[in-house]
Amino acid sequence: MQRLPRYDGHPSLQPAVMPEQPRQSRVAVIGGGPAGLMAAETARAAGAHVDVFEAKGSVGRKFLIAGKGGLNLTHSDGRDAFDARYGKRRDAVSAWLDAFDPRALRDWARALGVDTYVGSSGRVFPLDRKAAPLLRGWVRRLRESGVQFHVHHRWIGWDDDGLLRFDTPDGALAIAADAVILALGGGSWPQLGSDGAWEAILRARGVDVAELQPANCGFDIEWSAHFAGRHAGAPLKPVVAYWTDAEGEHALQGECVVTATGVEGSLVYALSAMLRDTIATSGSATLQLDLAPGRTLERLRADLAQPRAGRSLSEHLRRQAGIEGVKAGLLYEVLGKACGEDMSALADAIKRLPLTLKRPRPLAEAISTAGGVRLEAMDAALMLQPTSGQLPEGVFCAGEMLDWEAPTGGYLLSACFASGRRAGRGAVDWLRSRAAAADHPPTA
Repeated sequence: MQRLPRYDGHPSLQPAVMPEQPRQSRVAVIGGGPAGLMAAETARAAGAHVDVFEAKGSVGRKFLIAGKGGLNLTHSDGRDAFDARYGKRRDAVSAWLDAFDPRALRDWARALGVDTYVGSSGRVFPLDRKAAPLLRGWVRRLRESGVQFHVHHRWIGWDDDGLLRFDTPDGALAIAADAVILALGGGSWPQLGSDGAWEAILRARGVDVAELQPANCGFDIEWSAHFAGRHAGAPLKPVVAYWTDAEGEHALQGECVVTATGVEGSLVYALSAMLRDTIATSGSATLQLDLAPGRTLERLRADLAQPRAGRSLSEHLRRQAGIEGVKAGLLYEVLGKACGEDMSALADAIKRLPLTLKRPRPLAEAISTAGGVRLEAMDAALMLQPTSGQLPEGVFCAGEMLDWEAPTGGYLLSACFASGRRAGRGAVDWLRSRAAAADHPPTA
């Protein structure tokens, strides 16, 4: 088999300045999202030579898309409430955040010239609400510090000698590195680079990977063609969602959007993990919506009991209950022809309209990903543990490719940044410990 060129012989990867003596450790960061860039920054600040490899033509593409509607960088929740957003992975993510919490993230952005503010919902945004200035300043600072960037380099695994293999516009390439940080994203938004192709590569090397699943996603309800054609894209606000789990009944107010196939939006995203898992175990999930959260059931019953005086049911709902448009359409969709036969029952339905969710939308449409490299397969520094010689030493992982999830609201980005910092620090510490062991081998 033809030998692939090694790192030092490939002109496009030759550092602009030769490494100092003694030779700096080389850290390869694969993936140019927030976790990868933070890992690169951390490792470089500790003295390592760092190369960032990105499959696309530029770094931070999903980060830029996430910032189109206003970059939600983090959240102002206190730490207890903040940490609780990570569910069963709370303890692990909390440990990452101890070293780089939301306040540290805001200070970091300020050092790049980007001030932030807390919105009415508690979410934290840059003053201009844009992602591009922050990303530009960050990449510029990384370059100035000596980090080398290599775009159009798609990682495809390791060769038999443990070299990193890439597909590039100039052909196949093999690269040596002293430590590797994988920050390849999940499986959502594949057009931006997070396509989950790494899953098969790591599984083949014996790494324990939980199946990738959609998170912060919409759900299918299977509307009638009439309802979907008339109301797809219409916002449902304000509404209160009710659901029941092993701990009892819960409620959350917010807003969502009717889609051609079901529902999506911030309220649904906040519940997506629970809804997805319920569907997986029970075949469907029921979400009850209060379409009139500003009125008690007693008042609603009294209002709807007023004489209709020849008015249509739609007009009666609008005048007496403030229900119209998509909310009225939902009542007709769920209750059918019996919608107006019993005003007391109609009031009950307005306060607790059951929607049966059939399935989450496909992974490629989701905002983020659940599943990934199980944290149990790693040490506290996010280094993958040995797998019977199948995996090279010194491989770390960070970001959304790890097995954790969180709702939108700044929690996703915060954990990506913090995990990148943890992996970057872990890689440098591991390299130093290995070098120290080589300098002072154990005596017999």
